[in-house]
Amino acid sequence: MIIRVLGAAAGGGVPQWNCACANCMAARRGDLPRMTQSSVAVSADGVHWVILNASPDIRAQLTETPTLTPPGLRGSPVCAVVVTNADVDHIAGLLTLREMTAFELFASPETHSALAANPVFGVLDSTLVARREIVPDVAFSPAPGLIVTAFAVPGKVALFLEKTHGYEMRLGGQTVGLRLSDGHKTAFYIPGCAALPPDLIARLDGADLLLFDGTVWADDDMLRSKTGAKTGGRMGHMPISGPDGSMAALAGSRIGRRVYIHINNTNPVLDPASPERAELAAKGWEIAQDGREFAL
Repeated sequence: MIIRVLGAAAGGGVPQWNCACANCMAARRGDLPRMTQSSVAVSADGVHWVILNASPDIRAQLTETPTLTPPGLRGSPVCAVVVTNADVDHIAGLLTLREMTAFELFASPETHSALAANPVFGVLDSTLVARREIVPDVAFSPAPGLIVTAFAVPGKVALFLEKTHGYEMRLGGQTVGLRLSDGHKTAFYIPGCAALPPDLIARLDGADLLLFDGTVWADDDMLRSKTGAKTGGRMGHMPISGPDGSMAALAGSRIGRRVYIHINNTNPVLDPASPERAELAAKGWEIAQDGREFAL
C-alpha cells in the first residue's frame, strides 16, 4: 500500500495568502517548506489511486505527482475520492475534477447532503461521478485491493453550516476518520478530530501508520500568534501538546509510525528549530510534508 501526502497543511496552506505570521514569512523566504492544503492519495497496486479529501489545491497537487498524470489523451489514474467532512478545504477541489472524467465520490450522508444543497457542485456530471454513501464501520473498496472503513470521530459541522446546524462538538457523520488496508498493513487518516475517547484510542492500537490531526500545538495557538481569536477546540481540533493533547492520549498506543497532518500555518512545530518540534520528535512523532510517501 502506497500513501502519498499531496497536501499537509490545514485550510489556507503555508504561507496563507493574507498572513504574515512567523511561519508564513519563513515559507515565503524559503526557510520553511511551503505546504498545500490537506489531501492524500492512496493505492494498493500503484496503478489505481484514491484521493482522500479534494483540497482547493488539488490541480497543482495532481500536476506535481507523476503517478497521477493521465495515462492517455484523457483520463486519470484517480478512480475515487473519499471525503472525511464538508469543510471547504476538503470539498472545494471537487470543482476542479469536473472535466468529464469518471470517478466515484464517497462521503457520509451528512456530507453528501451538504454537497447536494449547494448547486455549484452540480457541475459534477452525475452520469460520470457516482455518489456513494459511506456506512459507518462498514468496509468498502474504492479501488482494487484497497479496503476502506469510515468511522465517526468527535468534531463539528463545516464552518459554512454553523449558522443552521450550530457549532457544538458532536459524534456522527459530519466528521469521519478512515481506516485503510490492503489486507496486510493498516493505516489511519484522521485530519480532523476534536477528542480522543477510549474507544477511538483502542481502534488505533496496532496500526502501521497514523496520519492524525496536527492543526494546533496548543489550544490557543492563534491567540498567541495574534492571528485570530478562535481556539483549536472551537474549530473542532484537539491540541497536540499538554495533558489533554493527542501526544499524551496516544502515548501508550502501539502504532508503527505517528505523523501529524493538517497543520495550521500558526503551529510552532513547523519550525524545525523550535522546542515544540524537538518535543514532538522525542515522543516519536513526525510532521507530514507535501510529496512525502509512505510504503507499507
